[in-house]
Amino acid sequence: MRGLALSSKLKKFIGKMAFLAVLMSTGAAQAADWAVVLMYHRFGEDDYPSTNIRLDQFDAHIHTLKEMGVTVLPLGKIVDALNNGEELPDKTVAITIDDGYLSVYEEAWPRLKAAGFPFTIFASTNQLSGGRDDYMNWDQMKEMLDDGGVYVGHHGAAHAHLPRLSLDQVRDDILKANETFKEKLGFVPAIFAYPYGEYGSDIKSLISDLGFKAAFGQHSGVSYSGGDRFEYPRFPLNENYGNIGRLKLAAQAMPLRVRNVLPSDKILKVNPPNFGFTLDENYKNIHQLNCYSGNRISSLQRLGVNRIEVRLSQPYAPGRARINCTLPGPDGRYRWFGTLFYIPRN
Repeated sequence: MRGLALSSKLKKFIGKMAFLAVLMSTGAAQAADWAVVLMYHRFGEDDYPSTNIRLDQFDAHIHTLKEMGVTVLPLGKIVDALNNGEELPDKTVAITIDDGYLSVYEEAWPRLKAAGFPFTIFASTNQLSGGRDDYMNWDQMKEMLDDGGVYVGHHGAAHAHLPRLSLDQVRDDILKANETFKEKLGFVPAIFAYPYGEYGSDIKSLISDLGFKAAFGQHSGVSYSGGDRFEYPRFPLNENYGNIGRLKLAAQAMPLRVRNVLPSDKILKVNPPNFGFTLDENYKNIHQLNCYSGNRISSLQRLGVNRIEVRLSQPYAPGRARINCTLPGPDGRYRWFGTLFYIPRN
């Protein structure tokens, strides 16, 4: 009987061969080890432009994703593939929505269901339990989950600014949400999203220790195998940053692979930071690399072959700050690496 048992390596090889056969049968040009994750909040709530997408914009997004021929997969399948080093179709996209506003149930769900696009809602349990008119309730959440194609992620209990809490308070918030998820849905979601995209090294370690498969921020970039699975990026889309050009740029983005990113803790202790990273691949057009952070970038230097050092001309104000680095890729696509910092108030 032992001779009939398949080793784990052989099973993985057979799985890859089957996957490639599917790619060939569907006409997909190539496989990849990365995916783009899009992030929304509100839909058709025009009083909140920083977190809202207009309905005409969202309809155009769905049409464009279909027209581009991207592969929209459930976030959990993408996370498993990335964490296990498995291949994905090129131009794989996941759709995520934070917070569980009522407009997700009333506006986003019918549109995404009609398009056949799965999506994940990162829910904060206090908001769904609070009886507020602008949030979904648990019955509406269960209706969507039962219908299929909708998944739920973990967003804590209170939707708190986690860096403002002690580590024990962060743990308590997550464990409180765990109990509510168990009571209302019968399970605890395995993927976490940091509220406001804010986290530091200690918070990230806690999320790992609590057994989550992965965690996502709110910084732009491409998730790839070998990247830090507790700071996977997402492209935020809203009224101001939701034009079709940005959507296309994001949906077909490729990873800019990096390592040894400094500062490693995203809660800044020195402001402005001395920001730098080492490229994890040899890019022939590295001279075309650009980094952006408002008007703060004063210099970008290449040290040796692959070390990049970025210097900023002025400190950030308290709150959140982002740096995005891009490099032109093939066929008009861009390689993208972004990071988000949290700057405490003194």
